[in-house]
Amino acid sequence: MKREKYPYITDETFSRFEFESQGPNGTIKKVIDYYEIGDWIDGTPIYNLAFGDWNENENIINDLTISNNADRNKVLSTVANTVLDIMTHIGDIAVYAKGSTPARTRLYQMGINAAREEIEDFFDVYGYDDGIWRKFESGKNYGAFLVIRKKSKFD
Repeated sequence: MKREKYPYITDETFSRFEFESQGPNGTIKKVIDYYEIGDWIDGTPIYNLAFGDWNENENIINDLTISNNADRNKVLSTVANTVLDIMTHIGDIAVYAKGSTPARTRLYQMGINAAREEIEDFFDVYGYDDGIWRKFESGKNYGAFLVIRKKSKFD
């Protein structure tokens, strides 16, 4: 993806990614964990995307912190790039994302909308609405999102 992003590191399993947000509130360590939660309708494994600030004292991801580090788009772009990375290394998976609050879910939706053309070059995007997964549409509010890497004609 072409948007500005932070450099990040990953573990040997490509299930954890770490980077540092830089802004007016200083350097904030961000962590993304992926873990399998089930299967999509075609049998594709679904991985949950867990994301937030790293709480050093408790060794956990805090997904309720509001950093206000003036780098929202760069952070979202970094997270999106880790989705590409995990799919490249693990293979055909779907990635499930839902904010820890309705406001966070809305933020994710705005991020998808802002980069929709670029995202849809790589992924099929679905939104969860009224108990049903539907192809993502701008202007609709969803409770969660699922992305699946598009198959190339050479796969």
